[in-house]
Amino acid sequence: MKNHTLTGPKGFRVSAVKAGIKASGKLDLGLIIADKPCVAVGMFTQNKIVASAVTVSKEHLSNNKAQAIYVNAGNANACTGQKGHNDSVTIAEKVAELFELTPENVLVASTGIIGEMLPMGNVLNGIEKAAEKIDQGSRGAKRFAKAIMTTDTKVKTAYAEVKLGSKIVRLAATVKGAGMIAPNMATMLCFITTDVNISPALLKRALKDTVEITFNKVTIDKHESTNDSIFALASGLAENNKISKQDLNYRKFAKALWEICDDLAQQMAADGEGANNAVTVKVAGAANATDAHNAVRAIVDSPLVRCAFHGADPNWGRIVSAVGFSGAKFNESKLSCKIADTFVYRNGKPADFDFKALSKQMKEKEWQVLVNLGAGKHEDFCYTCDLSRDYITINADYHT
Repeated sequence: MKNHTLTGPKGFRVSAVKAGIKASGKLDLGLIIADKPCVAVGMFTQNKIVASAVTVSKEHLSNNKAQAIYVNAGNANACTGQKGHNDSVTIAEKVAELFELTPENVLVASTGIIGEMLPMGNVLNGIEKAAEKIDQGSRGAKRFAKAIMTTDTKVKTAYAEVKLGSKIVRLAATVKGAGMIAPNMATMLCFITTDVNISPALLKRALKDTVEITFNKVTIDKHESTNDSIFALASGLAENNKISKQDLNYRKFAKALWEICDDLAQQMAADGEGANNAVTVKVAGAANATDAHNAVRAIVDSPLVRCAFHGADPNWGRIVSAVGFSGAKFNESKLSCKIADTFVYRNGKPADFDFKALSKQMKEKEWQVLVNLGAGKHEDFCYTCDLSRDYITINADYHT
């Protein structure tokens, strides 16, 4: 049976333990250790208030090298001042000490409650326990995928292989994210391992381009976090000819990277807090890219639209009116809207449709909304979900 976890690509070991950071007592601390220094790149939240883990990891990625990643869930270590920053530095130093690395080769990530200090005794003991359990098989990686979860209801992983010349290159990833999800990186932690041999500049380009059309297309509640981080480590152990230009091999690798990230982005939307439906909203026929972007965002950012999704209510008026205030140009005589492949509004007029049948379709786990502005050839999309009563309950009860 193939290993489709973070240790599937050559050169990685992973573990996770219960360190006592989460109040639930569940798995909450994980390590990824590479057998040798990797080409490493990352992307981070665009929030102006950032956790110390983000600050430290940005500094450590300045040379595009890393050999270890630490992560904890249950505590964001954000808005914790100099003490919080010092704790993230101490974590990197502890991991480096145990694996005989330099602290600069250790990346740090945290997620959870904002504004509380990390229980450093538990953290340091947890790192030691995780170091003892570091595993080249799939068990540690499966535990890691559980350890990073907060309000997620399910593990989210993806895997791909691509043939470059005579070599097989493997890519694996896991992500957490269910609430406080907004475009511009969403609210998430994502860890990608690959054994591709690639230059830092092209790994960074591939990741940046991929994030723009995958994770940046997810929204649950239009709220960016302080901790969003994506790390990609490339061990080079696939021994393919080094990718150092945007040739066919680069395009093949970039496509595989897109595939796993797009898979994860859709998994995140489907697991949005309290969600019953994963909904892809597409806008076509826009005069330009900005109009397409603004129109799709106006639709998915509307609580009224998303509540209608939850009620399986084909209330096209909420969708069309969102287009109207989006600022996007449209041709009213050609403006159309489909819900779950059924025209509900066509060429500027209400369409005849079976309300009960469409409402039943909207209770399915996945469906689409398609709006055509009738003004051009540009398009955009977003992954989202319904806005439910459970979302309110989860976030009313979640301690901040």
